[in-house]
Amino acid sequence: MLDENVAKFASSLFKRYYLKNRISVDSIASREFGFGDFESKISYRHKGFGSDAELQQYMAAQAPAFVSYSASFYRMPAGRPMENKGWFGAELVFDLDATDLHLECQNVHGSSWVCENCFSSIKDETIKLVEDFLMPDFGFSEKEIKINFSGNRGYHIRIKSDDIFELGSDERKQISDYISGGGIKMENFFPTINQRNTKLEGPKPTDYGWGGRIARGMIELLDGGEERMAALGIKRADARMLLKNKSEIIAGISSGNWDKVKISKKAEFWGGIVEKMTVKQSDSIDRNVTKDVYHLLRAPSTLHGDTGLVAKKIGSLHSLDAFDPMKDGVAFGARDVKVHAGKVNAFYMKDRQFGPYDSLDVEVPLYAAMYMMLKRVATLA
Repeated sequence: MLDENVAKFASSLFKRYYLKNRISVDSIASREFGFGDFESKISYRHKGFGSDAELQQYMAAQAPAFVSYSASFYRMPAGRPMENKGWFGAELVFDLDATDLHLECQNVHGSSWVCENCFSSIKDETIKLVEDFLMPDFGFSEKEIKINFSGNRGYHIRIKSDDIFELGSDERKQISDYISGGGIKMENFFPTINQRNTKLEGPKPTDYGWGGRIARGMIELLDGGEERMAALGIKRADARMLLKNKSEIIAGISSGNWDKVKISKKAEFWGGIVEKMTVKQSDSIDRNVTKDVYHLLRAPSTLHGDTGLVAKKIGSLHSLDAFDPMKDGVAFGARDVKVHAGKVNAFYMKDRQFGPYDSLDVEVPLYAAMYMMLKRVATLA
């Protein structure tokens, strides 16, 4: 549990934030809201508000640690049970979290902490989702795609489009399965993969959808070298064999001939490589969030109760590329606060390094103190 003194201190700062900062929610009168304390992200829901001013007044009075809202739209957002709300449509949402990437750095600092590599990797996955799937394969425009920092370890993507507005859970699950590579059958892309003594025909880089993605991904993998292959679990001996024949393999893939290197058990070999590629591309997408039309997502511009950072709105893909969560998401000032830091990994906020610390009292700016305390690695001294 969060230290009692820290909780009181944080609540006072959250209250001040909501008194000073205007929170604007589109279509607010049709959305359900949920709120949480420092122990539970959603401790109660089924709240509705008729205007931004009404929501603002509520948050300034209650100072919730978490503010979430529905991607769905209802005629009666505060109605209960759910079937009484009058659902009439929903945005398509994606929740991308660095924890789901299973990065090597997490073996060092744990899954609850976020390092620069975590932030960089989840940003790459977010850009990949938008640029490689949502825009080219589904045809969504950049104007329809809204991105915001989650306030902690990742990004939320919301799509408000007439094309998906009334889709149910099953249809949304199909979209998620497509993006995550779920249910891919190798025979659909490699028609001769299970035939002995037959040339292995496969997708070309120019093919549409997953076929072209597999071909381009394999070429990128070869260009990435031995270390990148090893990171995907490919044996080094196999990686060296592929790299030795790299030019031939790329030329073959470009024409749909995946058999330029003679390999025993080719179905198992190529299938294993493609499977590793799809898992790498899919791990960052929480599919339950995408298919669940009743899910509540962090409201943009509100504070995250585990970090004190703002769930910042990001205006465009270009803005996302330059976005620094530990700089652009900072909500609090720089006055010094004395804290007792337990075991704290080094981290950067506003271009300044803090830590590592190991059971000592330190004076740090308020924004860094709040981050450590809400991460449960420091208390007020």
